[in-house]
Amino acid sequence: MTFVIYCLIFATIAYLFGSIPSAVWIGKSFYKIDVREHGSRNAGATNTFRILGRKAGIIVLLMDVLKGVIVVLIPKLFLKELSQELEIQIQLISGIFVFLGHLFPIFAQFRGGKGVATSLGIIIGIHPPAAGISFLIFLVVFLGSKYVSLGAIVASFFFPIIVLFIFKENSECLNGFSLVIGITVILTHKKNILRIIKGEENKMNLFKR
Repeated sequence: MTFVIYCLIFATIAYLFGSIPSAVWIGKSFYKIDVREHGSRNAGATNTFRILGRKAGIIVLLMDVLKGVIVVLIPKLFLKELSQELEIQIQLISGIFVFLGHLFPIFAQFRGGKGVATSLGIIIGIHPPAAGISFLIFLVVFLGSKYVSLGAIVASFFFPIIVLFIFKENSECLNGFSLVIGITVILTHKKNILRIIKGEENKMNLFKR
């Protein structure tokens, strides 16, 4: 089987996994609410926390993270005959398509989330140490500001810096991917950036009952 066919197969699997609209399905199945019609109108974990509460938010968060982790680990299980670089390339392609699936899910009228939790899952599967540092940056910024979006933006900004300059990865594909995923997550938060500047962004306290 050629490399291109492998890419097509795993990209399709990744997109379908990414298209699982956890926030929409949890909201409609158990609360009779479409989270995309409330709050920030975003089908992600943060809006789920706000609209449906902590329990639903945690479930959605875990599901969205797991989508990314599972998809990028699948190629490692089935492509042991490929070189490490080709394996990484297919993992990264899978990561891109699970991310796109989350943003534009075929199972939810192409109205998805912003991909923060899923991108965390992707980098956990591909580069756990960089994911760990990025998550710590997110926590520090979020707990200090109470802005989930600001934590995601700052962590996304530093992720490629962590990969390029702290771990000094040799894979050009991995380095390029870190830049793409970081920039894309930031771009999906353009409205949040404007609201933060205007002082209109909603804060969140996860420890509030």
